[in-house]
Amino acid sequence: MKWARFNFQGKECTGFLRENILHVIKGDYFKSDWQETGETVALDEAMLYAPCRPSKIICVGLNYRDHAAEMKMELPTEPIMFMKPPSAVIGPGEAIVLPHWIGRTDYEAELAVVMGKTAKNVSAQQAGDYIFGYTCGNDVTGRRLQKTDGQWTRAKSFDTFCPLGPWIATEIDAADLEISLELNGEIRQQSSTAQLVFGPHKLIELISRVMTLDPGDVIMTGTPSGVGPLTEGDRVTVNIDQIGALSNPVTG
Repeated sequence: MKWARFNFQGKECTGFLRENILHVIKGDYFKSDWQETGETVALDEAMLYAPCRPSKIICVGLNYRDHAAEMKMELPTEPIMFMKPPSAVIGPGEAIVLPHWIGRTDYEAELAVVMGKTAKNVSAQQAGDYIFGYTCGNDVTGRRLQKTDGQWTRAKSFDTFCPLGPWIATEIDAADLEISLELNGEIRQQSSTAQLVFGPHKLIELISRVMTLDPGDVIMTGTPSGVGPLTEGDRVTVNIDQIGALSNPVTG
């Protein structure tokens, strides 16, 4: 199924998508007691929000083999973890805003894992029971700041620097999904999640050793080769097989 948050006629709704029709529910789709209201909305009549409200976004750097090769860096033996704040999250169609003073700012297409249950010290073998589903993410990065700061918090944390969407796809196997990014209609990144050094299940094991993951929290699993700069007026679109497309304009 595909689960979405959206605005229709000034009202915030949640529901699932079936054949371009959004079916509105009552309740929380992270819980089992939600109910259909009977109300439906055509997809093209709704304004989609980011599909979840994470309390935290945990990101993983240098997690694609092709990206590590591109950067001429050795594969990590443990995940390189950093975080983005919830204030960075935007949804489909919302603008990525580039502060002009920060210099080069890059796109990074990513598979985002959405947690469905509270997880602490969960093994990789158990991790699938804690995943609600997957969505598209864009780990927008102030590249100059990343290099000058050494640690990455400032470079990754600006408002609008974490587009997510368009919805959460459940019941899919994320082991070998095509992932790509288009900048103004031209493909700039193209790979597969089979290139991940640490897959979603292993990441949950390693991250939940450090911190408790709550329903709606997001794990950004890293980006493949081909990262590059954004400029004002661009449109950037992340595409992931079996999930969908996340498209955002870029403004200054």
